[in-house]
Amino acid sequence: MRVEIWSDIACPWCYVGKARFEQALEAFPHRDQVEVVHRSFELDPGRAKGDVQPVIKMLTKKYGMSEAQARAGEENLGAQAAAIGLDYRTRDRDHGNTFDMHRLLHLAKEQGRQDELIQILYRANFAEERSVFSEGDERLVELAVEAGLDAEAARKVLADPTAYADEVRADEREAAQLGANGVPFFVLDRAYGISGAQPAEVFTQALTQAWGDRSPLKLLDDGGAEACGPDGCAVPQH
Repeated sequence: MRVEIWSDIACPWCYVGKARFEQALEAFPHRDQVEVVHRSFELDPGRAKGDVQPVIKMLTKKYGMSEAQARAGEENLGAQAAAIGLDYRTRDRDHGNTFDMHRLLHLAKEQGRQDELIQILYRANFAEERSVFSEGDERLVELAVEAGLDAEAARKVLADPTAYADEVRADEREAAQLGANGVPFFVLDRAYGISGAQPAEVFTQALTQAWGDRSPLKLLDDGGAEACGPDGCAVPQH
């Protein structure tokens, strides 16, 4: 079974939702038969690469809330994160463009290190003092190396704005086609969709239902055609 997760590194509910989903997945009896793929979704695709601002300022401007409301929201997120064992800095975080991070995640996917990199990026953005937005490409290279990627390969991707750009945009178009207008968005076997950072119990129910509803492969009559198997190949008898 395949689970696809559309998310953005700048999305706190994606950070929380991934942890809740993993709680459910860890206890799922068929865990070793579930493939998880992370898909790209930018919450702020129009933001220029160098346009970095404090999270509180971004929230007040984008959502028209007061600074007190924005700070209260961050405190609530911090409490939600702590409840599932995640570190979360409720103050002095910043916000910026995540396009380069998504491009690196596609590089990581090719090398089987996607889940490692996305978790490191989440941790760096939400729990660490150093910024993933304002320190330049070398900060992202450092995090990519921590995830097991080659430093020069990561630098090459970051130096070429077209590298994996089509893959990011394809993910985003697909999200729109599936009706996802926010993240996190979970798709199970292209049969079930779950929106938001749901409780682990909801993910458990969804995994169980999606697994049970899988349709077995229906074979058409092969007419006795020859085939090869573990014991060898059939030899036509004339």
